[in-house]
Amino acid sequence: MKLPEIHTLPGGLRVVLVPCEAESVAFGLFVASGSRHEGPKDAGISHFIEHMLFKGTPTRRPLDITRAIEGRGGMFNAYTGEESTCYYAHLPDEYLADAVDILADMYLNAAFPESEFVREKQVVLEEIKMYGDDPESVVMENLQRALFPGHPLGNPVAGSASSLAPMTPARLKSYLAGHYLPGNTVAVVVGRFDTGKALDLVGAALECRRRAKPRRARESGPAALPPLAEISASKDVVQTQLAIGYRTFGINDPRKYAATVMDAVLGRGMSSRLFQEVREKRGLSYDISSRMQFFSDAGMFTVSAGLDGAKRALAEKTIMREIARMKEKTVGAAELNRTKEFLIGNFRLAHERITAKLFYYGSTMLSFGRLVPTQEQVEGIRRVTAADVRDVANAMLDDSSRSVSLVVPR
Repeated sequence: MKLPEIHTLPGGLRVVLVPCEAESVAFGLFVASGSRHEGPKDAGISHFIEHMLFKGTPTRRPLDITRAIEGRGGMFNAYTGEESTCYYAHLPDEYLADAVDILADMYLNAAFPESEFVREKQVVLEEIKMYGDDPESVVMENLQRALFPGHPLGNPVAGSASSLAPMTPARLKSYLAGHYLPGNTVAVVVGRFDTGKALDLVGAALECRRRAKPRRARESGPAALPPLAEISASKDVVQTQLAIGYRTFGINDPRKYAATVMDAVLGRGMSSRLFQEVREKRGLSYDISSRMQFFSDAGMFTVSAGLDGAKRALAEKTIMREIARMKEKTVGAAELNRTKEFLIGNFRLAHERITAKLFYYGSTMLSFGRLVPTQEQVEGIRRVTAADVRDVANAMLDDSSRSVSLVVPR
C-alpha cells in the first residue's frame, strides 16, 4: 500500500493524496474559514457561503451540480465548523475527474444568483429554527456560549436571524474572495486512483485560476472572559436536558492524548463510568455521554444527559462524584488498558471508511500543516499512563472553568 503524499502547488494549495484499497474515490476541499473567523456583523456567513456554493455557477445550474454526483451513485455534501468548511464528494473510482471538476467549479466560480440567495436565506433560517426546536442542540449551543462568552467560539455556527438579515450576495462574494484562497485550502483525494493523474487533475482545475498571496483566515485570539457559571432555557419539553462543560486547552497541547483517554473512561460507550453509574446503577437517564473537542488554541470537555427534572440534583451529584474520583484516584491498569484498546479499535475501524480517511487527513492538515500518520495517533494513546490521566483531569476539570447548561420544561 502506498503511503499518503503531500504536494504544494505553486499558488500555495496543498494537495494530499491517500491511495488505498477501495472501489471508490473521495475528493474534498477543506477551507480554513469557520465561525471563529467571523466578526459580529458576519456571524453565520461561512455557513451561508457553504449553502450558496451548491446554488450554481455560470455554467452549471444547482440541479446540474447534484445530478452530476448523485447520477453516478455518489454522495455529495458539505459542513461548516468553528474553524473550517469542507466540501466533498464520494463516487465510484472512475469518476474522480468529475468530482474534481465540479467541486473546483463551485469553489472558484460560485455565482450567488439573487433568486437563489433569497430562497437559500430562508432555508438557513429554517435550519436555525430546526435546531432551536431540538432541546439537545439548544443545551449544547448554550453551553458553548457559556464556556466562551463574548468570543466567536461561543457563537452558533449558523448565525442568527438578526445576523443573516443584512447579508447580501455582494457581501458573501467579498468574504469568500478574502478567505477561499490557495494558502487557506487543502485538497484531499482518498481511495483508488493513480497519484500522478490525480495530482494533474487537481492542479489543472485549481491552480493558476485564483492567485493571491497565501495567508490564513483572520482568527480571533484565545477567549479572555471566564466561563459563565450557568445558563438556562425553558421549552415545551418533558425531559430536562443537562450539560456540564469545562473550557480546556487546544489541539497542539501534548496532553490531548491523556484528555482523550480521560474522556473515554468517563463517558464514551456503555462501559464508561458515567453510563454505568448514572444509567445502569441508578436509572437516572436513558443516555449519558461525554465528549472532548479541540480547537486550535482552546477546547471543551462536555457531559450531557436527558432526564426527569426531579432527578437532576441526584444526576448532577453522581456526575460530579465521578469527576472528583477521576481527579483523586489513578485509573486501574485493567480499565486503562481496556479504554486505550477501545479508542484505538474505534480509530482503526473508522479508517476503513473512505470518507473518514478524507476528514482525518483534511482536518489534521489544516490543524498542523503536516501529514499526521495514523500510527502517531495510535502511539500517542498507547503512551498515556494512569498518572497522565489523573494529572490532566486535575488540570482540566477545575470549577473556575466549568459551566452548566439546562433546558427545562416550560
